Amino acid sequence: MSRVQQPSGSIKLTNVSIVRMRKAKKRFELACYKNKVLEWRNGVEKDIDEVLQIHQVFLNTSKGAVAPTADLQKAWPGRSQEEIILEILAKGELQVGDKERGQQLEMLQKEVVQIVAEKCVDPGTGRVYTTGMIEKALEGLMAKSQAATNGNGESSSSAAADNGEKGKEKAKDNEKETPRWTGVVTSKSAKSQALEAIKALLHYQPVPIARARMRLRIFLPSAVAKKIKPSITDMCDKVLDEDFGGDGWNAEVICEPGMYRQINDMVGKEAKGRGRVEVLDTAVIANDED
Repeated sequence: MSRVQQPSGSIKLTNVSIVRMRKAKKRFELACYKNKVLEWRNGVEKDIDEVLQIHQVFLNTSKGAVAPTADLQKAWPGRSQEEIILEILAKGELQVGDKERGQQLEMLQKEVVQIVAEKCVDPGTGRVYTTGMIEKALEGLMAKSQAATNGNGESSSSAAADNGEKGKEKAKDNEKETPRWTGVVTSKSAKSQALEAIKALLHYQPVPIARARMRLRIFLPSAVAKKIKPSITDMCDKVLDEDFGGDGWNAEVICEPGMYRQINDMVGKEAKGRGRVEVLDTAVIANDED
């Protein structure tokens, strides 16, 4: 009885998540276990054997076609196969099914909401919101954004047509400047999406919300402090403690996150390396100030 043999250089795998990368006009793939690629990229999973089904680079995973060494060396001259695998794993495009994509979005949504909750407070009380309240506020913004897109599409087009090219450019500029929240996507990091969400929350205020303040410790030499101390304190919400001793001005202050860079730049420029700004807390909540 004849037997069907698997071709040489072919490896059959099932139930895989594929990570793809195009290089040197060819597509290279890795066969990974489901849900493990994101854990690897997020630093949760440290063991690469728990991520890869096999330490092999493919041209076509579904057909089991292994990438020839010549193709790998053309795309990555002088690199070992393990180095190539690590690069594809880190930078390649993850192919996922509907179920896995849903799990990925759910995990990302929770991470974004958690970051927002940690960085924002109720300005009236100085206390943080629960993740549930943040999630509800973002859902409201997403619905508002979708309604605006559906409702204003035709009117925006008509207005742009009436106003000509200048009208179109102005409409595009306004759209870019206005923060919007349309939900999480898998192509951006949780941190960057959390910052986008915060901008939209601050702009629309679905609930009273503000960025949590930062607590800084600042030191300036006496001569420099006499010159720029008023400017520094003007950029701060509150001076918690200060001491103008013989060595200079030491102060602990509360400021908006957006002021930190300006304060740091001013101290660096005026003190010329003799001053310093130290971050004591990136998000001060009411209990921290009491």
